[in-house]
Amino acid sequence: MKLRHARTGSTGPAPFRSRRAVLIAGFTATALAAATQTSAATPETSADTGPSTLGHYAALGDSYSSGAGIPPQTDTFCARSGDNYPGLLAASLPFTATTDVTCGGAETTRVAGPQGSASPQIDAVRADTDVVTVGIGGNDMGIGGAVARCVLLAHLAPQGSPCKASYTLFGTDEIDARVNTTAPRIAGVLRAVRAKAPHARIFLVGYPAIVPDDGSACRDILPLAVGDFPWFRVKIKNFNAMLARQAAANGATYVDTYTPSTGHDACEPAGVRWIEPTDTAAGSGLHPNAAYHRSTADTLTRLLTH
Repeated sequence: MKLRHARTGSTGPAPFRSRRAVLIAGFTATALAAATQTSAATPETSADTGPSTLGHYAALGDSYSSGAGIPPQTDTFCARSGDNYPGLLAASLPFTATTDVTCGGAETTRVAGPQGSASPQIDAVRADTDVVTVGIGGNDMGIGGAVARCVLLAHLAPQGSPCKASYTLFGTDEIDARVNTTAPRIAGVLRAVRAKAPHARIFLVGYPAIVPDDGSACRDILPLAVGDFPWFRVKIKNFNAMLARQAAANGATYVDTYTPSTGHDACEPAGVRWIEPTDTAAGSGLHPNAAYHRSTADTLTRLLTH
């Protein structure tokens, strides 16, 4: 893959890796792995106590939180990295203990119910839990399938916006409808966490910029149609806006990861991008790499210490 490339400006109406098979996996690659692999025991790590010690920290979420493909992978069933943002946050603050149950392929239903051999994620939350991070919803939205559809349709009109046309064929944007359907599920997750940990600080982590925020295209890196790049961008923004509303309505703090990741999308070269466009040594295709997780851990650390 070339590290530098030219972007093509979009002329399509504004407003949702290079290998097609990897793109189709997208958010769901780790869910497929879950059907054939066994789960490792939930890790719980201890920290030294002291005057400024925090209590228990529980991390819930999907592959964008688990660190899919980022070495070292400590749980192959859940595509969980030891250097994901929960692990980095736990290392930077004096929690008495940390339980990370983030798991690739997780939907909101997997918070209250099992995921293969993995226990319900809500089991990680305790009455004495002080901090909970939740990063979930992308699989409810079916973003992996949407990307696969967009890649296939791009062959029909590479300079147009065939994916947008497909998802708005009957006058209603199907992706926006999914946002609305996912909203009460997010609210349910936050309420369930609050019920188990009434005194915890709950952080709902948003999703990063996957494609360029300026609406430009990089078809040599991501084979979407030119006009679908700005549409895809707005779908992610709409999704994040919904997450922010649900956080505000349910006693949680929304963590904006989109703004810091702007300019670090999958179209950028290695060393700049925070989203890997295809499977690489740095992470799974269309998933965040270690730089994103460091940024998110830094953001959470600031929120907890200021």
